[in-house]
Amino acid sequence: MALLARQPQFERQIVRYANDVSGREEEHEPSLASRLRLAVVRLNRRLRAQRTDSSVTLTQISALSCLYNWGPMTPGELAAKEGVQPPSMTRVIAALEEHGFASRRPHPTDGRQAIVEVTQAGRDFVRAEVCARERWLDRRLADLDEEEREVLSRAAEIIDRMAGQ
Repeated sequence: MALLARQPQFERQIVRYANDVSGREEEHEPSLASRLRLAVVRLNRRLRAQRTDSSVTLTQISALSCLYNWGPMTPGELAAKEGVQPPSMTRVIAALEEHGFASRRPHPTDGRQAIVEVTQAGRDFVRAEVCARERWLDRRLADLDEEEREVLSRAAEIIDRMAGQ
């Protein structure tokens, strides 16, 4: 009988513990880190949705953008900048060549190497991608008042500094 009398109290303790570890939003305000992470993820998702050509993968766009911003380099250098293994980058470069966005030429001093560079079509593609995303973002920014745009300008500086560390 004593066991039955204690059971509701025991069940309440389990429910309270489950609520404490669940991180329920209505009981605990999310941290700044959590809110910022979610906002960045959502914004990134919306920006990616503005893509002009879905036949080019995000990995390919990233490698192409790297070449666009940093200039010609070897496949190994590109793989290192992108943080992938060289065999993976070889496949990415082959796909970019298929699209006509990148080309290879012999390395000037090392016959075993090649230099990968962006073609004019690749430069045009990167510009179109950036332009589409910025047009979408410009429309969203136009809906904000001057004070909100100033806050976002300062936040962009801070986020850029954090990302560079």
